[in-house]
Order: sequence, then structure tokens, then C-alpha cells
Amino acid sequence: QVQLVESGGGLVQAGGSLRLSCAASGLYFDIYPMAWFRQPPGKEREFVAGISGAGVHTYYADSVKGRFTIARDNAENTVYLQMNSLKPDDTAVYYCAAARSPSSAGVTTTLEYHAWGPGTQVTVSS
Repeated sequence: QVQLVESGGGLVQAGGSLRLSCAASGLYFDIYPMAWFRQPPGKEREFVAGISGAGVHTYYADSVKGRFTIARDNAENTVYLQMNSLKPDDTAVYYCAAARSPSSAGVTTTLEYHAWGPGTQVTVSS
């Protein structure tokens, strides 16, 4: 059973920063790509950032490129999302996800991910 648990969400002022963490268990963590998605209130879940198994390749939604950085520490089975210059539009529940296939790095559709964390709330005040 794959388990993902996010942490690090909270309330931050616009322009501030947060670092989200996702602790993984029950999978070959260093083999599978990981990703962060988010779901703003009343909207569909959307891709935010992805990272390959070894952490060499990263992928970002246009809306966060230049502000967010995804990284992973395979020794600790953890993936991170560093979020800088936060905007009110970044307010959402943020989810980490594990891909179905080792070759799925950078895929943006939710269908390519088979395991999800319960999410962590990020609220950016104006």
C-alpha cells in the first residue's frame, strides 16, 4: 500500500514562502516520478510540478514557473515543493502524487498518478 502524507501548509501573506513536504512509503520511491497538484476552492485539480525518479528532471505549470521549485530526497523518501512569491491565486489544497509508471515524469493528467496524499491547505492572504 502506497501512502503519501503532505505537510507544511498554512497561512501566508502574499509574497511570502512556504515549503511543502510529502513523506512516502510503500513504493520504490526512487524509481517513480512524483508530482504536486493543487485544487483551488471551486475548481478542478491541476498539475503544479513534477519530478523524475532521480530528481534530475523537473516540470512546472506555467502559473508557477519561476516561483515554485520541486525537489526530492530519495534517501528520506520525501518530495518537496518550495513555494516563493506566493499569490492569493495559489490558495488551494495541495496534493502530492506518485506516478503509475517509472516513465511518467512530467505527465500532467491526474490519470497518470495512482497514489495521492490527503492534501495540505495553503492559504495566501492578500
